[in-house]
Amino acid sequence: MRQPSQGLSSRSLLGALALIVLGLLAWELRWVLLVLFGAVVLAVALDVPTTLLMRRTRLGRGPSLVIVLLALVGIALALAQVLLPELVEQVQQLGLLAPAVARRLGEISRQVSWLPDLNTSLANLGSWDRLQPIGSQLLGLAGGAANSTVQLLLMALLAVLFSLDPGSHRKLIIALTPSFWRRRMGFLLDECREALGGWLAGMTLSAITVFLLTWAGLALLRVPLALLSALVCGLLTFVPTIGPTAATLLPLSVALLVSPATVLQVLVLRLVLQNGEAFLLTPLLLRRTVNLLPTVALMAQLSLGALLGLPGLLLALPLVVVLQVICEQVVVRDVMDRWR
Repeated sequence: MRQPSQGLSSRSLLGALALIVLGLLAWELRWVLLVLFGAVVLAVALDVPTTLLMRRTRLGRGPSLVIVLLALVGIALALAQVLLPELVEQVQQLGLLAPAVARRLGEISRQVSWLPDLNTSLANLGSWDRLQPIGSQLLGLAGGAANSTVQLLLMALLAVLFSLDPGSHRKLIIALTPSFWRRRMGFLLDECREALGGWLAGMTLSAITVFLLTWAGLALLRVPLALLSALVCGLLTFVPTIGPTAATLLPLSVALLVSPATVLQVLVLRLVLQNGEAFLLTPLLLRRTVNLLPTVALMAQLSLGALLGLPGLLLALPLVVVLQVICEQVVVRDVMDRWR
């Protein structure tokens, strides 16, 4: 009786050590894994229209992917031709309006007793002792931006390679699993791909809707920088809970230059659109794919944002989508439902 017990304890110890080593290795390679997962997300985004085109035209995967990429480039160029001149003009206006916004905020801070004086705070920031750390931070930001650009290019290249031959990569993952679980792994990969593709399609439609409605609303209210503010609101829709709230700061700041009534109108507009997108539009678009709890989404964003910064914040929800499918199929059905 002692030998099996000792053998079992040795196996448990080796298994625990293996898990610890794998965890440390994953942490050391976290940026590589983050780029790899981001490439998978982009590959799924490319695979959805590619597969649809293959079914409609019976073309091969290579030509279908080339057509999809050319269509995306064409759409981007058309949008740039239409929107880029106005967007560049509004970015220049933002640089001109920034001092006026700062002065307006300074006036508000002087009128409210419990707020710190903004002008005094800016004057203190202008001292050499305080500018030196800011300069170091700016250099760090420049280096981080260059590193992020390289990671994005590598991510895009990997996504195209994954999209060219997803079947071979799928077979490789299945081959690395035990033989008795390979059929289950194939089903799990299909479920993750469907959930992730549905989430991407739903969030893209939601972001486009928020962008158009915000642009139209701000234009009707005659708020400056309407296009730039709407673009920021649309892009930050991909970061639910945190993103829309942060995106509202730009149109509110610009509305300060118009009137207090305009600030209130912009706030009401953003609250209506934000709640309509969160509680009506997004659940309607994602009802057949995945339903994320707001608390789970927020905790994932905060955790990955703290650990990995902005890339972790952006990829938190796709990761939660995949983990939710794995938990439902493996933890719940294969473990908990069979537990007697």
